[in-house]
Amino acid sequence: MSVESVPMVSGRERALLRAVSLGRCQFRGGCEPVLLVDGLVCADSSASRHLIDAHLVDRPDPAVELAPVTLTAAGRSALVG
Repeated sequence: MSVESVPMVSGRERALLRAVSLGRCQFRGGCEPVLLVDGLVCADSSASRHLIDAHLVDRPDPAVELAPVTLTAAGRSALVG
């Protein structure tokens, strides 16, 4: 996905991207990744799923129990735009 084709994000998704950029988010591994913000499970699983599917954050490794969430170039662009 090119930076020019950044998908639309909701206000909630933009807030999650800001939290990711500040290092406040982690993924808990498994068959379905779980987004943690400040150690608490994000209640909006559809927003966290959209961030992954839209390539705004790097896809987590299901074999890793707990890993920091990282922004992609598209995710950084979505924060600016």
